[in-house]
Amino acid sequence: MSGLLLVSFHLLLLFKLVAPVTFRHHRYDDLVRTLYKVHNECPYITRVYSIGRSVKGRHLYVLEFSDYPGIHEPLEPEVKYVGNMHGNEVLGRELLLQLAEFLCEEFRNGNQRIVRLVEGTRVHILPSMNPDGYEVAVAQGADSSGYLVGRNNANGVDLNRNFPDLNTYIYYNEKHGGPNHHLPLPDNWKSQLAKIYSYAHGWMHQGWNCGDYFPDGITNGASWYSLSKGMQDFNYLHTNCFEITLELSCNKFPRQEELQREWLGNREALIQFLEQVHQGIKGMVLDENHNNLAEAVISVSGINHDITSGDHGDYFRLLLPGTYTVTATAPGFEPETVTVTVGPGEPKLVNFHLKRSMPQATPTRRVPNSGHEGRVLPKKVQPRVS
Repeated sequence: MSGLLLVSFHLLLLFKLVAPVTFRHHRYDDLVRTLYKVHNECPYITRVYSIGRSVKGRHLYVLEFSDYPGIHEPLEPEVKYVGNMHGNEVLGRELLLQLAEFLCEEFRNGNQRIVRLVEGTRVHILPSMNPDGYEVAVAQGADSSGYLVGRNNANGVDLNRNFPDLNTYIYYNEKHGGPNHHLPLPDNWKSQLAKIYSYAHGWMHQGWNCGDYFPDGITNGASWYSLSKGMQDFNYLHTNCFEITLELSCNKFPRQEELQREWLGNREALIQFLEQVHQGIKGMVLDENHNNLAEAVISVSGINHDITSGDHGDYFRLLLPGTYTVTATAPGFEPETVTVTVGPGEPKLVNFHLKRSMPQATPTRRVPNSGHEGRVLPKKVQPRVS
């Protein structure tokens, strides 16, 4: 399987058939040129930035789409796509470059669906997390029998087995108590996210893929095979991210003439998956003076995974349609609990205004026959009575 990407409703708007870039494989320099080409064509809604360098010194460039690039707008959710974590799994890399061109072109053409997406969402696209491995893989060509050549980075490390292992903390907290942020994602939501992608895909939902059958085109990752120190688990346990892995092709390095078909099969799914960041509830957590409260904990009754408010006091909680009991807590404040009904459309706005906790009085008691009748003394200065 290949192409790791880390991210009845309504009648969908159909996109016209377009070919935003030439359907070919992009080596590192081509990738960088494509990202800056998109930025130059859509300078007011894009930004190119680097999250660091690879072992060989190549920048890990991200292309951001937003109506205010570089700025987190309160109550505007953020979503990311990460491709090419394994250097020899290249389809995600090419699809994300196509997606970047498509978003820019359709925004300029006034496609209202794309305009709403860009103006209401901050989208980050990292086409290649492992550019060094890609260059090794592309050097052997698409028809090579070297199945693992280029998978790892230049240090020989599998990037999807090299994140901090937080699972031990989950198991400990489950058994002995502790922060309940670190618990498994409920299967109903995880399956729902995956189904949204598979059913918007041209053929993934049919189930037969790469010689195996996956009902609805999806599977629970641990049921398929188990791994530790993966990026998906780390992001879910350490941050507010809800993340799934998308396996996009049976061929790790599809031939160039296959790329257009793959784009047409994945295009609607890629867009529709981005739109899911708006499902559920969102809001602000404020104190009595309307100051933002960062790192407030938002918990949902019956779902043992909490999220926290950001630096601006805003939070985003993905939820399926239904009725929920939601609580916001913060150190030094009284918790607030509300009942909210989530629909299938826009996210429900749920704000919290927390009141400061009353300080507890120092324990005291009256001391009889001590020469201090009528006085109540703090316990810590109580005189000795013989």
